[in-house]
Amino acid sequence: MMIPSALPVSPAMNKSELRSTYLGRRRELSASDIEKKSRQIAERFFSEFDIAAIRTIHCFISIPRLREVDTSLIYERVWREFPHIGVVAPRMNRASGELNSIEFNPGSALIENAWGIREPAGPLVDPSQIDVVIVPLLCYDRNGNRVGYGKGLYDKFLSKCRADCRKIGISFFSPFDKIDEVDEYDVLLDACVTPEAIYSFHPTM
Repeated sequence: MMIPSALPVSPAMNKSELRSTYLGRRRELSASDIEKKSRQIAERFFSEFDIAAIRTIHCFISIPRLREVDTSLIYERVWREFPHIGVVAPRMNRASGELNSIEFNPGSALIENAWGIREPAGPLVDPSQIDVVIVPLLCYDRNGNRVGYGKGLYDKFLSKCRADCRKIGISFFSPFDKIDEVDEYDVLLDACVTPEAIYSFHPTM
């Protein structure tokens, strides 16, 4: 499903300006807006993606202070309704400066790292085992380019996943036309789920 309209964004905006703009747009959302839109995103994800055949899904744990989409509505439903699917969540490897995937289940202990981000304590899962990644973002365009928080952590992580691993963003907002400042190491999304629609960037999705 596609929606033709796109958000107007100045073509002169660089990634730093886009981050500031979309962090500001998130701050304008009320707590009830975030709850409602997060539920709509989760419902659309489960209604329009067939995940019954996958074995492992990577899902980030939301950071409330950054007003992210509430991903607990996704991973907790996977735990309840798809017990055969393994859930993994990211944990920062401070030695390498990269993300690791860690087994994540209802009994997992969550430990706050130095940045106040909750991470599971558990065994590592190799990226080659992951079938779907729920990708955090601040904004994205109609080609599947995304702007994250600027550290390149997910681009590095996604580059280690299998070529057929589906990379699905989630966002409160529609895409805009084009991010001009694209680097060679940026990894494209396959799709992005919003409260109103799913934007697919590849015909096979």
